Amino acid sequence: MSHQTVIILDFGGQYNQLIARRVRECGVYCEVRPYTTPLADLRAMNPIGIIFTGGPNSVYLETSPRVDPEIFTWGVPILGICYGCQLMAHALGGRVVAATEDSAREYGKTETYFDTACRLFKGLPAQGITWMSHGDYMEKVPQGFALTARSDACPNVAIADEARGFYGVQYHPEVNHTQHGTDMIRNFLYEVCGAAGDWSMSGYKETAIRRLRERIGAGKVLLALSGGVDSSVAAALLAEAVGKQLTCVFVDHGLMRLNEGDEVESAFAPWDINFVRVDAEHRFLVRLAGEAEPERKRKIIGEEFIRVFEEEARKVGAVDFLAQGTIYPDVIESGAGDAAVIKSHHNVGGLPDCVDFKEIVEPLRLLFKDEV
Repeated sequence: MSHQTVIILDFGGQYNQLIARRVRECGVYCEVRPYTTPLADLRAMNPIGIIFTGGPNSVYLETSPRVDPEIFTWGVPILGICYGCQLMAHALGGRVVAATEDSAREYGKTETYFDTACRLFKGLPAQGITWMSHGDYMEKVPQGFALTARSDACPNVAIADEARGFYGVQYHPEVNHTQHGTDMIRNFLYEVCGAAGDWSMSGYKETAIRRLRERIGAGKVLLALSGGVDSSVAAALLAEAVGKQLTCVFVDHGLMRLNEGDEVESAFAPWDINFVRVDAEHRFLVRLAGEAEPERKRKIIGEEFIRVFEEEARKVGAVDFLAQGTIYPDVIESGAGDAAVIKSHHNVGGLPDCVDFKEIVEPLRLLFKDEV
């Protein structure tokens, strides 16, 4: 089953994952894509709506992130948030300037007044708190746009061209500080984009298992199991899908809670899979001795994990698929688009050198942690 999709176009904002979480909480599937993604690729996703994220830049600078104006001709509703709002205004003939007066700059909690006749604010209170963070000002809004929200300091907190389904807000509806922010996102999805609400985690397990069976067929799968949530859930999906075709190498690195290694092993006992447990505690503790810096520890653990896994993989021999517990934040935080690299992730990059496999399979690649 294919789901309706909303594209979240990433312009480097710090809340991009949170926007995606809010959309999925509303029962709509979405993916975060960098603003540099070719338009043909975006259009091929057949989105029912697009959300432009915030970002740290000023739209009037030549070096700032841009989007091809063709995207505004698709007939697809667009919601611009903070930088995304100003980018829309700038691209469609408005004018955005650096604020020269304190009255045009807004940061933090701000009393805001809404035009509830606008579909974005349908059914919501006409007054509430929003979370602002902008030092630029829309001096002129594009033709066809109405002012749909204001504050005491700013007359154009939100703008809308309802005929084309274009909306822009200078605050962050995705954060908890904005009252009814999720309801505004829900209104965009359902009132504007016509979402059917066809995404839920309840049906994901069956869909994932079916797709894994179709893709893997009679192939052999090798998975490195750390005992963490991500690799364990990926292993469970694969165990359910292909059973004995799966070999799990559980690298017991000695860094888990007391008896947790035994619990991991017993958790997989119900499945008829090849489960290999490697006692590598001593190796890891020797490598980590004297290290205090967290990122250095991560790299040591990741490197040693791969070395141990490689040794066991040689015993298994050639396989068709290497499975990993990669999840969506791993992908985004590891440098997709303009997103900040929060920390390194052993599931993205750093593939083992000595494993003979044809393809990588990542059952959880598009899921957030709580969805896993």
